[in-house]
Amino acid sequence: MEKESKEKMKKLPKRKQSFGVYMKRYWQLYALLALPLLYLLVFKYIPMVYIQIAFKKYKLGMSVWEMPLAKNNGMEYFIKAFNNRDFIFALRNTVSLNLLDLIIGFPAPIIFALILNELVFKRFKRVVQTIAYMPHFLSWVIIYGLALQLFAPSTGFINMIIQNMGFEPVPFLNSSSHWVGTYIGLGVWQSFGWNSIVYLAAIAGINPELYEAASVDGAGRFKKMWHVTLPGIKPTIVVLLVMNLGNILGSGFDRPFALQNKLVMDVANVLSTFVYKIGIKGLQFSLTTAVGLFQSIVCVFFLLLANWLARKLGERGIW
Repeated sequence: MEKESKEKMKKLPKRKQSFGVYMKRYWQLYALLALPLLYLLVFKYIPMVYIQIAFKKYKLGMSVWEMPLAKNNGMEYFIKAFNNRDFIFALRNTVSLNLLDLIIGFPAPIIFALILNELVFKRFKRVVQTIAYMPHFLSWVIIYGLALQLFAPSTGFINMIIQNMGFEPVPFLNSSSHWVGTYIGLGVWQSFGWNSIVYLAAIAGINPELYEAASVDGAGRFKKMWHVTLPGIKPTIVVLLVMNLGNILGSGFDRPFALQNKLVMDVANVLSTFVYKIGIKGLQFSLTTAVGLFQSIVCVFFLLLANWLARKLGERGIW
């Protein structure tokens, strides 16, 4: 009888809920979304209207709809960008620094999360986590100040130790070859702790019975990490790797701008600082919009390519 009643209940048509009733029931959730959606609308979607500046001759005080089309069917500023020596160097530096960030910086939070997961003493684990998370909340201006205190050629703490040992001071911030290592190292230090939170959450979602089964089979800590933990967080790793590959030209502004100086501009000038200098300072808005649009198109291409490759290899992409 119970089975029959359940089958009858399944067969009954579901009553459609009206939009008004639905909104009355869940309005609090949509109210929470109001401010984030407003932020996205004002700062992300409305500015897209002005992408057309890349194809027009920008004139102050003139509506974007009234601006004349640039030469070469609107491609004038794209051609100017690729003929600009500083743009080519900035493009090269952006790709190089982002690739180094990806190779060195991407595995760092994964390794840190795996190590934290193996710590037995919870109090010590919390202390280590707190210390690792703290740099994320420091601005790059403060981090540069700390770097100056540590790495300055004559007055930096580390260089003073090096000189006391009888060696020549190392120009961490003033030599192009040393600056790249300092830039990458500071970036990893600032972000690896905070970025490990996602992986720790993924590790927490792994079924404990898998570890018990591995222990029964005689697996040690390393084998459990290799055969249980890493496969368990692999989907998370793939998704974040796809997103990082999609940002291969999207270097931030704060870090390179805070750390660069005139002695290292050959490796420190990236697309974001190039756009700032010729756009904000030089008032060449059409050229900078063209560069920004080029960046966005390339980033979307790499995002789609990385996602397609992930799906092709049998992994779960971002969609």
